[in-house]
Amino acid sequence: MLGSTDRPLCESYDLAMLDLDGVVYVGGDAVPDAPEHLARVRKAGMRLAFITNNAARPPAKVAEHLRELGVDAASEDVVTSAQAAARVLAERLDPGARVVLLGADGLREALEQEGLVPVPVSEEDAAAVVTGYAPDIRWRDIMRGAVRIRDGLFWVASNTDRSIPTAYGVAPGHGVLVDTIRGFSGVDPVVAGKPERPLLDETVRRVGGEHPLMVGDRLDTDIEGARNAGLDSLLVLTGVTGLAGLVGARPEERPTYISVDLAGLLEAHRAPEDEDGAVALGGWRATVESGRLVVSGRGEPGDWWRVCAEAGWRYLDASGEPADVDGVASDHD
Repeated sequence: MLGSTDRPLCESYDLAMLDLDGVVYVGGDAVPDAPEHLARVRKAGMRLAFITNNAARPPAKVAEHLRELGVDAASEDVVTSAQAAARVLAERLDPGARVVLLGADGLREALEQEGLVPVPVSEEDAAAVVTGYAPDIRWRDIMRGAVRIRDGLFWVASNTDRSIPTAYGVAPGHGVLVDTIRGFSGVDPVVAGKPERPLLDETVRRVGGEHPLMVGDRLDTDIEGARNAGLDSLLVLTGVTGLAGLVGARPEERPTYISVDLAGLLEAHRAPEDEDGAVALGGWRATVESGRLVVSGRGEPGDWWRVCAEAGWRYLDASGEPADVDGVASDHD
């Protein structure tokens, strides 16, 4: 189920589309060694694009943050769900069309760059409404926007992320607002961010690349988004995905490659093989016995994760139930 390549990924693909939080940085800090890995990837000739479902910050702000962390990035290297949402609207509407904005500065800037005019929810001549994460939106504007969507105003949502990381813990994201408006209006929005295609399509359009690779840490947005766009993907384990989530991944959430961190872009990847009823790779063997994942051997950490994933997916597909991984991670440590 995992892919295999004899050359490093940075030579097999010409564009890495990198999710940010959990891949390049976590909170306010760079993932250890991420700037160095990305510098080597660039030196090898691979293009880098930094993509995010966050529609609140303009690309220049995102690029500035990356440079503060030691990552070489220009605003042109950053693609946001706000830009993807604006592109969806620009392809549907006439130039200069008025769009109700229920979002932050990142969405406003993206609309204006596409020749659209952001307007308040009271604007009667608006042709559409676009929503995005913005903690300062007033409830009365949300109510009026929901009524207009119910009454037929075309709606684009930047993303459907139900949670976001904050300094005070995981908090409700824009997806909670989308659920609220959808529940009231009975209308499904066109979604620009991952796991839907527009953000990935917009990235290729802006940055270029004939053979792109999606790099992410979330199965249900990054990896599923790559699947929806028909692209290969690399899952890195520096973010939210742990062993239980990985072995329980649905087919549409399964990556092409797995790596401990961004060093995986600089490596060739071998897929596990069958070995006497077990899944084997690089000195590791994995099976599922009586519903429990069992791993033995010794080798590189990346290969350990790969045999765990392959054995877990085979068991899930055959039984319909995820393998029990209780205690398996401590065996690896």
